[in-house]
Amino acid sequence: MPSLSLAVAALGVISCELVAATSYDMVKEYAGSGFFDDWTFYDHFDNLTNGDAIFVGANSDLNLAYVDSSTNRAIMKVDNSSTVAYNEKRSTVRISSNDKYEVGSLWIADFYHVPYGCSVWPAWWAQAADWPTGGEIDTFEGVNQVTHNQMTLHTTDNCKQVNPVQTSTLINSTDCNHDANDNEGCAVTDPSTASYGAAFAQAQGGVFVTEFAESGISVWFFSRSDVPASISGNSSSLSTDDLGTPTANWPTGGCDIDSHFEAQNLIFDITLCGDFAGETNTFAETCTGTCYTDYVIGPASNYDNAYFDVDFVRVFSKSGTNTVVSADSSAPSLAASWKSRVAALLGAGAAAWLIL
Repeated sequence: MPSLSLAVAALGVISCELVAATSYDMVKEYAGSGFFDDWTFYDHFDNLTNGDAIFVGANSDLNLAYVDSSTNRAIMKVDNSSTVAYNEKRSTVRISSNDKYEVGSLWIADFYHVPYGCSVWPAWWAQAADWPTGGEIDTFEGVNQVTHNQMTLHTTDNCKQVNPVQTSTLINSTDCNHDANDNEGCAVTDPSTASYGAAFAQAQGGVFVTEFAESGISVWFFSRSDVPASISGNSSSLSTDDLGTPTANWPTGGCDIDSHFEAQNLIFDITLCGDFAGETNTFAETCTGTCYTDYVIGPASNYDNAYFDVDFVRVFSKSGTNTVVSADSSAPSLAASWKSRVAALLGAGAAAWLIL
């Protein structure tokens, strides 16, 4: 298996073609004391990626998901205070938004800290109800001690990244089809080390923006000092003109968005070890020892950095529209997308998934 640090190749030419700006108006905000009011907690052990983790319920006594009274920001964390016995799992968090958001949406997530550390596998992503139909959008994901975020789409057939308009030249793969390349998806790595891990925290975090549009799907990352005024100023509307060129972009020319994507639930989760972070060769790329015995059941302080610190999540609809699908619609398949990840991460392309 090739080294993670050498596995990402820049495939093709990054287009400089300008994309017409779109204006958006805010339709939903998750923030402050009510941040957790409209999410569903998984409340089950990780039977999705074989992680050594138990996803707690909303009323867990462990207090792993709460609003910090000193900052008014939402914290989602791995248990870093309990002793875990051999053959047991460590508690953590996975939540999914009750509402879904259709094509024509844009969501912004402001993080001051993201989870990292040996055995840790966090993600901020979205999926449709009937995966792979309806697709998956991974805005933020990484494992162990890697130092770069990765952004990925997973879809049905005939969806590829073609002529992207983006700043990153680190294109891992261009075929989004879940049946291709062991479901590696069409993945782009952020070249900035401030996009993940300790460097992210040292920069006081930053903002991830995901545009889910008919013209294509795009992801922007802004380190704290570079956040546009339209976001830092808490505006209830914005234009993609305010954002500049995205970090990653999947134009509709190579992937018809309307036919490959459906309304998406937003998801936070942190699992441990499992089929990717705990895979022997992958783990050894950035960590020493054994994932489960040295970390999961090791000192609880191993997880002092395994937490999301979230100022807000805001969802916008294209001006003049409402892309919110209310929570009374059918619930998404919680397992489907994660099962797709297992296939991808255990395949021959697993080591190409991230750059150190």
